[in-house]
Amino acid sequence: MRSDIVKLGIERAAHRSLLYALGCDEDDIAQPLVGVVNSFTEIVPGHIHLRPIAEAVKAGVRSGGGTPFEFNTIAVCDGIAMGHIGMKYSLPSRELIADSVEDMVEAHQFDALVFIPNCDKVVPGMLMAAARLNIPSIFVSGGPMMTGRLPEDPSARLNTAYLHVVAGEVIKGKRSEAELKRMEKVACPGCGSCSGIWTANTMNCLTEAIGMGLPGNGTIPAVDARRICLARQAGKQVMNLLAQNICPLDIITIESIRNAFTVLMAFGGSTNAVLHLLSIAHEAGVSFHLPDINDMGMNTPLVCKLNPASDYDLEDFDQAGGTPALMNEIKGLLNLGVKTVSGKTLGDNIASAEVKDRSVIRPLSDPYSRTGGITILFGNLAPDGAVVKSAAVAPEMMAHQGPARVFDSEEDAVKALTDKTIKPGEVMVIRYEGPRGGPGMREMLICTDLIKGLGLDKEVALITDGRFSGATSGASIGHVSPEAASRGPIAAVHDGDIIRIDMPNCRLDVELTEAEIDKRLSQLPEFEFKIKKGYLRRYAERVTSGSMGAILVTDDKK
Repeated sequence: MRSDIVKLGIERAAHRSLLYALGCDEDDIAQPLVGVVNSFTEIVPGHIHLRPIAEAVKAGVRSGGGTPFEFNTIAVCDGIAMGHIGMKYSLPSRELIADSVEDMVEAHQFDALVFIPNCDKVVPGMLMAAARLNIPSIFVSGGPMMTGRLPEDPSARLNTAYLHVVAGEVIKGKRSEAELKRMEKVACPGCGSCSGIWTANTMNCLTEAIGMGLPGNGTIPAVDARRICLARQAGKQVMNLLAQNICPLDIITIESIRNAFTVLMAFGGSTNAVLHLLSIAHEAGVSFHLPDINDMGMNTPLVCKLNPASDYDLEDFDQAGGTPALMNEIKGLLNLGVKTVSGKTLGDNIASAEVKDRSVIRPLSDPYSRTGGITILFGNLAPDGAVVKSAAVAPEMMAHQGPARVFDSEEDAVKALTDKTIKPGEVMVIRYEGPRGGPGMREMLICTDLIKGLGLDKEVALITDGRFSGATSGASIGHVSPEAASRGPIAAVHDGDIIRIDMPNCRLDVELTEAEIDKRLSQLPEFEFKIKKGYLRRYAERVTSGSMGAILVTDDKK
């Protein structure tokens, strides 16, 4: 056993004494030591209920002959961090999570791991750690939140993104502040990750597609008793993985990453999944590039539209059969022979899954569109690529051109929207918000939802080297690479320059010659880091572009 290095031998008497101090007996110490990597915190609704999940996991580990030890990672609530300096810390927390797990596992030499993530950066951070450590591991998430509803109108579906839209309607005078106040008290009815196919739920569903989570991991609601059963089952199953020495790199392969991207295309999940899957692939030693993603998108029909692209939430998706049913519907596009943590192949996992609601998951023969829900754009404004959730774009905005309105920070863009100075037809450009320039690649959800609330979502596009929330809809194009801080072409754009968006042809261009772009870039002052000390300064010095997954590298690899 891996843990023998801390348990066996005369020279390890002090080590064993410390384990006895934890309440272990000789039998406990003799068994495999299993790390239970929790992310419980009281500030994140998606994580506040993870203690009982962990207890169920530990019960499962014990029943399988292991000795569990729970430890914690950090977790950021993107919703609470949104719209201020806090969002600069969200994406960087992914790297802290991966590093902290690595530190704890290597220091204590666990034999196997059960990961308990739920929200946005915790899932990919833990998957990165699992690939890096490569010891038997399994994932069980905390599950999605139920949909918020108004007592006087149960048909209304509320969530935090909807509140941003309503805030825009209040600014425009279409609704009252009293209405907004009433909605904010019921939009989030309890624990769980936010109810749409936003980043957290996208990544928890894709954990099933990759093969690192058991069926139901992404969709069983947080408050459903099946979630506790799933957690106990995960604890038992990690002991089987240990016995068979099935490790993450046996599961996270080029084929399983392709499966995950295919599922992402089929249900039009969060654009952040592109960043995260690239970073997970990097940790697994799998080479993957943005043009590869477009190739899959062109061959993967969009068969499922969930919030924000429709009114269906994760509870509806779960009742329709969830990720296994979706994968069974598109099985001809997947590699079904890949290994999974169930001990079976992906094909075996989904063989009996049935679509129970065709209004939620359409037949492959009758999709919403013949191409996938995420599109990668290239052009002279984004030579290394940009990402848009095309599944949530209005038809009239799939191709658009208009004059640029340029902002060098999110705050300036929000002010222009609240002051109602943005005109129909314009293309908002928010730059110096990339991984390095932000730093931290903030999400622009408030901007996109204000655009929608102001009734401009079918007339105004938004382009940024930052990110968008999985809750974002509309012509919102993010991850523009190279970013402005790295002298990408987005830094050369001036107010009034004409920008052309052509999603069907995967293009994003500005009507400037290459010579003019080069001239403008050469006249720019040297970029200065906005943050002068602390973790964000170290992060900004090491982070790569969005096109590479915003991974951290050492100088000799950058």
